[in-house]
Amino acid sequence: MIEKFNTLMRIEEVGVVAVVRAENTEVAERISKACIEGGVPAIEVTFTVPGADKVITSLKGKFSKEELIVGAGTVLDSETARIAILAGAQYIVSPGFDLETAKLCNRYQIPYMAGCMTITEMIKAMEAGTDIIKLFPGSAFGPSMVKNVKAPLPQVPIMPTGGVSLENVDQWIKNGCVAVGVGGQLTAGAKTGNYEEITETAKKFVEKVREARI
Repeated sequence: MIEKFNTLMRIEEVGVVAVVRAENTEVAERISKACIEGGVPAIEVTFTVPGADKVITSLKGKFSKEELIVGAGTVLDSETARIAILAGAQYIVSPGFDLETAKLCNRYQIPYMAGCMTITEMIKAMEAGTDIIKLFPGSAFGPSMVKNVKAPLPQVPIMPTGGVSLENVDQWIKNGCVAVGVGGQLTAGAKTGNYEEITETAKKFVEKVREARI
């Protein structure tokens, strides 16, 4: 239980989760390393990456617990969640809510972040023990959605993914998000092999979140 709490607190502390999608293991690892060097230790390795479980295990072997908080993303079912946890995933992220995945994560005390779009989905997810509601896709709503949700549900911990940029990340945070998930807006440099750009962008996201919380 303490480990689960620590994972959630560390993610909230930095406020940014790097969503890593890549065509192979090497690129996924290079993106992750660039994000970590930019001050974003929370790495979400999506299961659209070939051999995603091996990427998770490899990252765990290359970085210390202080440097890395690694999770698995695009987890559609409990079977995949178990594979990810056995590989070393410290949290599980789904694009939608899956009850069996929620049960499995609670069984092993692993934080679960489930994708939801409606108030009804959010309530059901929280009742099943979901730790963070992933507002997905965030681009379909915008930061104002968070205020609208938190009016009737002030207790809901929200992390948007999709539609988060350097230009609006402060609005997401100020409207009440515990963290943001960022994919292409953060990792775009990988397309041209410019991993230094990813590191610099990560630094900017961390700074923007810090400023928004003041």
